[in-house]
Amino acid sequence: MPIHRLRDEIVFPDPARAEWPGIVAVGGDLSAARLLAAYSAGIFPWYERGQPILWWSPDPRLALVPECCHVPRSLRKTIRAGRFEVRLDTEFERVIRRCAEVPRPGQEGTWITEEMILAYVELHRLGFAHSTEAWEGPELAGGLYGVALGAAYFGESMFADRPDASKVAFVALVEKLRAWSFELIDCQMTTPHLLRFGAIEIPRHEFLERLRRALCKPTRRGSWSGSGAGA
Repeated sequence: MPIHRLRDEIVFPDPARAEWPGIVAVGGDLSAARLLAAYSAGIFPWYERGQPILWWSPDPRLALVPECCHVPRSLRKTIRAGRFEVRLDTEFERVIRRCAEVPRPGQEGTWITEEMILAYVELHRLGFAHSTEAWEGPELAGGLYGVALGAAYFGESMFADRPDASKVAFVALVEKLRAWSFELIDCQMTTPHLLRFGAIEIPRHEFLERLRRALCKPTRRGSWSGSGAGA
């Protein structure tokens, strides 16, 4: 399928027809309406500074069913020790900006551009994007952010300024999503880190079908800050 160039109209081509490596479309903008339409279709933006916006739906897709999360023994000990307090949606912008700043092995710069930060801050203001934060005393030690629609959570990025901080936040989030009957966590791209938590690669057509079913459920929209993630 040729790569579709987006216009002003908020319409995406069928992601099931995207060829390797999974680029569905190019261009458009990061308006809240377009981002929500993309996530609802199983598409997400991922590009580097200086590039046009690239919209992806990879095949296979890495996903995690909350009930299938595996917590390594060493991490369970850290969680039981109570070193970190996990909070939801108290410092969303700090979390996404820290995700943009943290150096990552094999990467120069960041794909989380200022344009993207402002777009997701707006999604957070609208009640669709959420942060999960691990605090060590008064310090923000790690965290992650993503987007929630229906019974699906789309993970975007995480950071850790203390060992295991983002992992503790991730486990707390998964437990909260499981309690809320979420059916699917989209991990997007495959990493050894997420595979160790029980995420699996599934064919794109299966991911899109699971997503379709998850989106039939109501969206838990608004701030999650009063929900308490635990640790």
